[in-house]
Amino acid sequence: MPRTLALCALLALSFANFAAADTVTGSYLETRTCDVYTGPCFANSQVGLTGNQAILAWSIEQGEFRGVDLTGMKVVMTVRAADTLGFGSGLVIHPDPIRSVILVDDQATPAQAAALVEFARERAGRVGGEVVRVSSAPIEMTTDQVDMVATLHAGTEITVTTRKLTTKDCVCSNEKTFYPPLTKVENSEPAYTVDSSFQGRSLGSRWSAPMARSAFLGTF
Repeated sequence: MPRTLALCALLALSFANFAAADTVTGSYLETRTCDVYTGPCFANSQVGLTGNQAILAWSIEQGEFRGVDLTGMKVVMTVRAADTLGFGSGLVIHPDPIRSVILVDDQATPAQAAALVEFARERAGRVGGEVVRVSSAPIEMTTDQVDMVATLHAGTEITVTTRKLTTKDCVCSNEKTFYPPLTKVENSEPAYTVDSSFQGRSLGSRWSAPMARSAFLGTF
């Protein structure tokens, strides 16, 4: 085999191994401080007023990231932006500055904790903005995408509970998924937020946003 082709084959193999090492699977939960399943008229009334906070949570069932086994680990990112996050189909709003706090599973080793932070930053991308604090906490998270029931408790800072949307949750009968999830996920479906709150520090505010059509459940 010519030297150039051999080098290309080696690089391709190395890339494949690296990609395989970064393959993780699990469950995803997201809540916002605005309705994500709603009618356009209601959504437009919230733009610029709400929706600038979000909670993003990943429960890793199995896999490695950057060569570190993260099976069974959990990580949560709480985001606060200057404006409504993820607004509009084709419309561009820059909600900068964006700041975030990352809570990593307190069962993680130092290597796993570092990998969880990088995992959350990579998954969140631009939505993660500037990470102003990283802390460890006991994290409990369950999701059921059949009944759309999820629970999340991250130390004393974060509480989330969801349930399935029903026809009783429709207001104008013109509802749709107005906002997509803030991160790349699969099999995402909107859910009703029974309770969602952030009572931590470092973001300049605390909030509680219960009783809203503001959650997503998904997989990755």
